[in-house]
Amino acid sequence: MTTELNTLATALYVKIDDQLRAFPDLAPERPAVGIKPQLSDAELVTLAVLSALLGFTSERRWLRYGRAHLAGMFPYLPGQSGYNKRLRAAIGLVLHMIQILGRDTTLWSDDVWVADSTPVECGRSRQTARRSALAGWAEYGYCASHSRFFWGLRLHLLSGLPVAFALTGAKADERTTLLGMLEADPDLAAGHPQQTIIADMQYYGRDFEQALTESDLRLLRKARKGEPPRAGSELLKPLRQTIESINQTLKGQLNLERHGGRTPAGVIIRVITRILALTAVIWHNDKTGQPTTRSLTAYDH
Repeated sequence: MTTELNTLATALYVKIDDQLRAFPDLAPERPAVGIKPQLSDAELVTLAVLSALLGFTSERRWLRYGRAHLAGMFPYLPGQSGYNKRLRAAIGLVLHMIQILGRDTTLWSDDVWVADSTPVECGRSRQTARRSALAGWAEYGYCASHSRFFWGLRLHLLSGLPVAFALTGAKADERTTLLGMLEADPDLAAGHPQQTIIADMQYYGRDFEQALTESDLRLLRKARKGEPPRAGSELLKPLRQTIESINQTLKGQLNLERHGGRTPAGVIIRVITRILALTAVIWHNDKTGQPTTRSLTAYDH
């Protein structure tokens, strides 16, 4: 690993460990009587983030790599089955750390958010769609930006920094999902009065915009066909690059669409681990004064 990645891993481990000491309930449940795990929960989550940053999509290959190259940092690594089970049990801890790291950056006070969604493909064959444990949640949808149909889910992001996110079926309404994300965390809008949300043309509708206005949020989007010009549309192009950059990072460098999950819990932990990896990099770059906070270049090899 590079020196930068080693430094990030150490800082992230300490941050997670501090949170677990302050809030013991964050630790996954385990029997009151039994052998104490040789790999701590903080080490487990740090290990998962390193896997995402280094581009591993196979847990078996990652653990084999870890035993060969990371023994100094992680003297004990479990087998693939044990690692998988423990990581799925740590979903709550991973979600908590995404929030904690995000709020501990200067980007948290940005006055502009960008709303968008991106496909998370879960299979390509008809047999997979019929037999998969994801059937009923995963579904067929259309990706307009790539002009293709896909079978899977959608990751909805409210970002600059990943401020809020949701994982839904491919056909879920983006407006309803965005409002649901804001409703699930009322302090988000309350803590950012008069925030501007930039979105594509599919985020439209009188009731939708009224709901945002009631939360003291301002929507900035292109006018749809037949609509009069909307104020601020000249600002959309440069600011839209933020969400495109995040989507490309998640897909290109963090292998979002090669998650390998075959069950709902498996997909969830693999997706949110990648979101945590991105958030951790932004947090670390922000704390160390790097010029480009969203760059993973120093950590992906």
